[in-house]
Amino acid sequence: MARKPPLPTTTADGVAGATRASAVYELLRADITHGTLEPGSKLGVSAMCERYGVGASPLREALSRLSAEGLVARTDQRGFRVAPLSWDELPILTRNRVQLEGLALSESIEYRDADWENRLALLVHRLSRTPRSLADDHYVPNPEWEALHRDFHRCLLMRCPSRWLKMFCDTLTDEAYRFRQLAAVKVFSSRNEHAEHVAIFEAAINGRAEEAVRLLGEHYTRTTRVVATQARELGHAA
Repeated sequence: MARKPPLPTTTADGVAGATRASAVYELLRADITHGTLEPGSKLGVSAMCERYGVGASPLREALSRLSAEGLVARTDQRGFRVAPLSWDELPILTRNRVQLEGLALSESIEYRDADWENRLALLVHRLSRTPRSLADDHYVPNPEWEALHRDFHRCLLMRCPSRWLKMFCDTLTDEAYRFRQLAAVKVFSSRNEHAEHVAIFEAAINGRAEEAVRLLGEHYTRTTRVVATQARELGHAA
């Protein structure tokens, strides 16, 4: 298991200690959601301390935070593990995501302004200029595209006034991303995802909330169908 670069050392005032806990939390969270740490894999304290170059205290704090978010499973006798994925739950996850993000998007459109529209326009443009795959002849995930894709969907909901609703949407997004990463295959899809993003964007900035919500739901439903098919081909799901 590759070792991560060491994090800043702790200082007397404890500020760096808190920074270290937050930093290892972000690194662990990224490794779990990206599938680097596979569902069900053990998160031994000693091994994780070595991997991230931190002490046991900030690591345990990070693991506890991730446990509260549902990304890490904790048992009294066996320590910590990456939370497993149940493929039977994927349709439920998608349905809940469509419901909650649809509500958040509708409210975000209601409170839209020029700054929000400009941010979305820039993200759509950058997505159009960024290849999804790092290779031309086979699929290699592009981290830059993935980051822009997440920013686009998060920006769609940005003007929603409820921080709790946006927090729930973020949690569902992370879970959906874990499924998508685990089922990724080295082939290109004929699906034009960018056209779907543009259609959602245009409906949103023009105040067509009902259309935007419908298009977002269709977008997620299509993704779920692709992910489920890939999972079956790879033997992850029945």
